[in-house]
Amino acid sequence: MLRSMYSGVSGLKAHQTKLDVIANNISNVNTVAFKSSDVNFQAVLSQTLANAQPSISSGTGGTNPSQVGLGTSIGTITTNHSTGNIETTESITDLALDGSGYFVVSDGLNTSYTRAGNFTIDSAGSLVTADGETVMGWNKDGDDNIDTSTPVESLDLSNLSMDADPTTSIEFEGNLNSDSDSSEPFEYSISVYDSLGQDHTITITFTKVDGANEFDYEMTTDDTDVSSLSGETGTVAFTSDGVLDTTNTSTSDFTISISSGASDIEITADNLIFSEDKFTQYGNDSSISGSQDGYAAGSLTGIGIDQSGNVVGSFSNGRDQTVATIAVASFINPQGLESAGGNLYTTSWNSGDPQIGIAGANSTGTISSYSLEMSNVDLASEFTEMIVAQRGFSANSKIITTSDELLQELVNLKR
Repeated sequence: MLRSMYSGVSGLKAHQTKLDVIANNISNVNTVAFKSSDVNFQAVLSQTLANAQPSISSGTGGTNPSQVGLGTSIGTITTNHSTGNIETTESITDLALDGSGYFVVSDGLNTSYTRAGNFTIDSAGSLVTADGETVMGWNKDGDDNIDTSTPVESLDLSNLSMDADPTTSIEFEGNLNSDSDSSEPFEYSISVYDSLGQDHTITITFTKVDGANEFDYEMTTDDTDVSSLSGETGTVAFTSDGVLDTTNTSTSDFTISISSGASDIEITADNLIFSEDKFTQYGNDSSISGSQDGYAAGSLTGIGIDQSGNVVGSFSNGRDQTVATIAVASFINPQGLESAGGNLYTTSWNSGDPQIGIAGANSTGTISSYSLEMSNVDLASEFTEMIVAQRGFSANSKIITTSDELLQELVNLKR
């Protein structure tokens, strides 16, 4: 009877723990990226009343052991790391992973891992969690490169700027009217940038060579900061079919001498390009467009985050540039991670070491901006398990009261 009473007590404790886990799951049903837990019971040691016996003669069979169990205990409490539903938000720094990866965060001393991507940018320009841990990744270096093979560091989005880049290449495309003549020159203007990011307008004038499928060009400028031009003339030739004749098209090294303290703009003949596939001489009206690779200096005006976790900055000069990359970690055994509160996990002996890389590698999943992963708690399942746990608790309490009644009967035998 005492044995049955203690078995009932073990059942009460086990079912109470199950109810605690269920209560925690339900209370976190709306917690960002919360992972629910499941409880599994296991039998404790059994008392052997009779051992198994082998057959001792041809007419007698063996006997099985006789054992009485001593109750139940918690076998495992496992975390369900399946991905929750993805909900859209209005914040660009709200991030969701659709795979098995984890964001890497740090409090300056310890590194943790989280699925909760409700990040913000603090006053220091760091991307941080709701509790202030910094999100880790890789920042651009002095050459504007990002090396993801180096150790991770806190993302720094403060005081970002883009240095000026001088123009080194110009490309033209479009059409020059084959029906025009030398009395009908066609002009097109394009801006180029010096080493200080100052723009200078250059006008290229195309003049038809009468009786030939050729246009002579000359580049001029009215910019007061330009002291002189060299290599500013050349010829664009076409075949009888109106396509560019690269053999007879001639360009030369083009130099714009700047008087305002900036370095001269130097464009080699190979980088003064008339597009072979997109520069023609047809009977249509003349229409030219150009592009160049230089730009002025710019300050950060906004950011975007792509599926690989690249933080792309938009700058006041109209250019975009990747300024940082968010790191994502994967684990051989995610269920081995230990919950540290605050939607954070830490490694354990059984989780394995983190494999840190970019989103989309090692089954980590891609990143969605303006999105958050919701809790993966299934309320229907939790309420069902609550009923089962409640019935189990009630049944074990009944074992205790029944054992107590039997003990009372024994005491009453003396009377």
